Amino acid sequence: MAKGGERLAEDPRDGVVRMAQEQQVEIIQLQFTDILGTMKSVSIPRRELGRALERGIIFDGSSIEGFVRIEESDMFLRPDPATYLRYPWQPDVARLLCDIARPDGTPFEGCPRTALRRAIAQAQAEGFSFVAGAEPEFFLFPRGADGRAEIRTMDQAGYFDLSPADAGERARAEIVQQFSAMGFSVEAAHHEVAPGQHEIDFSYLPALEMADLIATFRIVARTIAERHGLHATFMPKPIFGQNGSGLHVHQSLWRDGQNAFWDPEAPDGLSTVARQFIAGVMAHARGLTLVANPLVNSYKRLKPGYEAPVHIAWSLNNRSPLIRVPDEKGEHTRIELRSPDPSCNPYLLLAATLIAGLDGVRRRLEPPPPIPRDMYHLTREERQELGVEELPRTLGSALRALRQDEVVRAALGEHIARQLIEAKQIEWEIYEAQVHPWEIEQYLMSY
Repeated sequence: MAKGGERLAEDPRDGVVRMAQEQQVEIIQLQFTDILGTMKSVSIPRRELGRALERGIIFDGSSIEGFVRIEESDMFLRPDPATYLRYPWQPDVARLLCDIARPDGTPFEGCPRTALRRAIAQAQAEGFSFVAGAEPEFFLFPRGADGRAEIRTMDQAGYFDLSPADAGERARAEIVQQFSAMGFSVEAAHHEVAPGQHEIDFSYLPALEMADLIATFRIVARTIAERHGLHATFMPKPIFGQNGSGLHVHQSLWRDGQNAFWDPEAPDGLSTVARQFIAGVMAHARGLTLVANPLVNSYKRLKPGYEAPVHIAWSLNNRSPLIRVPDEKGEHTRIELRSPDPSCNPYLLLAATLIAGLDGVRRRLEPPPPIPRDMYHLTREERQELGVEELPRTLGSALRALRQDEVVRAALGEHIARQLIEAKQIEWEIYEAQVHPWEIEQYLMSY
């Protein structure tokens, strides 16, 4: 009993065990992401839930991309009780997201969730909390007789169009419905610019919860799409000549319960902290790119003319630069980072962006003036006069930028940075060595 005869609060682990029993859950999926952001899972029966929450579950870390060598393979999944939820479409199954620990109980430096926890702790040490919102875009494609996705769309709708209810529209509606039933706050959902492209927006959350939400959303979207005979893809640029899919991330720092980005006395409403944070993100924008855009295909999206940023600049509500400051002010003051795409690891993205922004705050950097003009309509000479640099245009150049950025590598941690660079270097070399269909079409009969 607590002092004064009050009942002690229930241990969160005991609460999860009780809830799973009351809900008649039979299987619990212990989920975690590898360094590349792919969701992994180990399933246990409900009778093992208490032991898993108290001691963790051992697994072979050498079999997971970028974790450990075979001679140090034993790792532990440590479920986070705060992430328990039951699937509405499969009520006898629930999930818990996990942190990865070594056998001695110390956090594993290769765990993406741990990397984000470490970045958040640095912000907290400086008096800040970090909150984020997200706007993931994705395509819904039909599946063929063999179950594979076919690159064709089921509508010719565009941005915000209200089209006759096809399979894609119905699937998106059920994704929203099921996600809401899981307790997440969906802010908006709509058709995007390209045929077959959709967007679902999520309200602000603390950064770790937002990364958990993004990772969960990708699983939910694919699961519900499959129930409709569709495939939800987060590939950045699946269709040539159409807009690619982005993952716009809204973010702000808070201090003492107040939005630290808001200054009512400033002409633009932005505080000194906000401006310094913007400057930090811009200073490390090239180094951040591999984290935000991790695939060869990511750089097919980062081209002029398709609403994806190419230039390192910021603006007040102009959507063409890297960073946009939306009109909403007061407690809603925030920046929107527009370069990431939904193939990225959300834990690493938020960790790296936070540390880049904090570096600007620590060094008291000042950003260049905001650019109100459409970046795509500026000439090369005008951009050079304004001092505007470009984001990396290929995975290879993004690799070089990350190798040169000590701040972003430190945000990831030595283990993750090394493994990520190694994996992406292999991907880039394989891509460079391939003979692509375009080359055959272009050259075979001409030379």
